[in-house]
Amino acid sequence: MGYSRQKLDLTGQRFGKLTVLCPAPNIGSRTAWLCRCDCGRKTVVQSGRLRSGHTSSCGCLSASPAPGVGLSSLTYVDGTCVEMLKAKTVRRNNTSGVPGVDWLSGKQRWRATICFKGKRYYLGSYVLFEDAVKARKCAEENLHDKFVQEFSEISATGSTADSD
Repeated sequence: MGYSRQKLDLTGQRFGKLTVLCPAPNIGSRTAWLCRCDCGRKTVVQSGRLRSGHTSSCGCLSASPAPGVGLSSLTYVDGTCVEMLKAKTVRRNNTSGVPGVDWLSGKQRWRATICFKGKRYYLGSYVLFEDAVKARKCAEENLHDKFVQEFSEISATGSTADSD
């Protein structure tokens, strides 16, 4: 027989620079909370990351922004940094030159993945590098670019639900 765990209410508690405002939609199967950072930004964080001390700010303490993006101008929505998506940066340890595309030497194939709102999506493995890149670019358009465009439209009209 299974049991049901009581959900902890973290509302009002502080974790580093974060104050928990209210429950947020779960991230996968993990309980999440909307938090306000001392810098003024809001972010959604999983309970375990708050309680373990792994996340103690919106990213303003340890984020390494894209070139030309200052820490004070980073905006996080559902745990996703809007400016990092806009910049389309390639990580330092990337060996293919294309974000989300890497070589699987054991299978002798190129793998395409994309991360969005705390989840990694597998886009397939491909014999041709160009096919893996195409899959990644398509996913960027459907996830990242669409998200950035919607965020920009909301920001331009000023109609956000974050005005408390």
